[in-house]
Amino acid sequence: MTELPRRALNRATLARQLLLERADLPVPAAVAHLVGLQAQTTHTWYVGLWTRLAGLDPVAVGALLESRELVRLPVMRSTIHLLTAADALALRPLTQAPIERSTMGQFGRRLNGVAREELVAAARALVEERPLIASELGRSLAERFPAADPTALAQAARAWLPMVQVPPRGVWGRGGRAMQAPLDSWLGRTPTVLAVRDLVTRYLAAFGPASVRDVQTWSGLTRLADVLDELRPTLRSYTGEDGAELFDLPDAPRPDPDTPTPARFLYDYDNLLLSHADRRRMFGNPGDTDYAAHGFTGDGNLQPASVLVNGFVAATWTVARERGHARLTVRCFRKLTRAERTEVTREGAALLAFLHPVDDHDVWIG
Repeated sequence: MTELPRRALNRATLARQLLLERADLPVPAAVAHLVGLQAQTTHTWYVGLWTRLAGLDPVAVGALLESRELVRLPVMRSTIHLLTAADALALRPLTQAPIERSTMGQFGRRLNGVAREELVAAARALVEERPLIASELGRSLAERFPAADPTALAQAARAWLPMVQVPPRGVWGRGGRAMQAPLDSWLGRTPTVLAVRDLVTRYLAAFGPASVRDVQTWSGLTRLADVLDELRPTLRSYTGEDGAELFDLPDAPRPDPDTPTPARFLYDYDNLLLSHADRRRMFGNPGDTDYAAHGFTGDGNLQPASVLVNGFVAATWTVARERGHARLTVRCFRKLTRAERTEVTREGAALLAFLHPVDDHDVWIG
């Protein structure tokens, strides 16, 4: 098998993630291609779309949430993602088992034997009457099931009854509590299950080349080696630097490893950094930088907002606002070349213009 060095994996992944050049795609098409964006924060994921798409209008994206063409709900790894309506209906049943497993492992004992069917029926009746935040749902369910813990009841309802977070939460420029409504009622359609093999090929199209462990890390599903073996005749196989077998779609882009890459700003939960078991394809040579010291723990928890320079994570960024002025602070892990510094400054100024268009702003690089 052909070996794919880290730089080749880096360029291939960037191409599929729409990060080598901004794509001229409708937002729903881009979200579908990416198989969703992590969106447990209400607004930072807008940066994930801005850095990938040309001429992004955040107000129009928020309108897609209000028109129900896009939704936010727990799917892969029980984490809230932004998905198209069609993908929400197809992916949520497929991720049911890992969502239940993680929820019951933490809250199952506190349910005190509440029957699943009864809890689902009671929860559905409540959130179809009007959307509720988790604490309200838990308190209302506790009136029906007084022996159970309210928090456990709310979490079990979230696991057993697919629910979306409804607008205005997540809409650009607006706020709102995390109100929940049933997925099928919200969209007026019945969920349909996507075949696991189709999920795997869509992952490869957006994140490949990848190992079995990579696919499992992203999806939360287990025992996918058999699925990839079944798909093997339709895939290409490579070897990573560590000897792991990597699978890929035959016609997927694999740019030259020396392809120039623009500076790109990523948001805190950007899927690019959280969707592989081996994340070295995005972190250059780990021996050169103590990434953990900069907040990149590799355990799936909150990662800092980061900057890609020459394709690899080379800095973190934050924005502070005061009296109509916004400052973007970029903290680098290495010394940037003059050309890199100019490019990061230019891209950072564009990010500030997107986030705070009416403010004065400046970019500080240190």
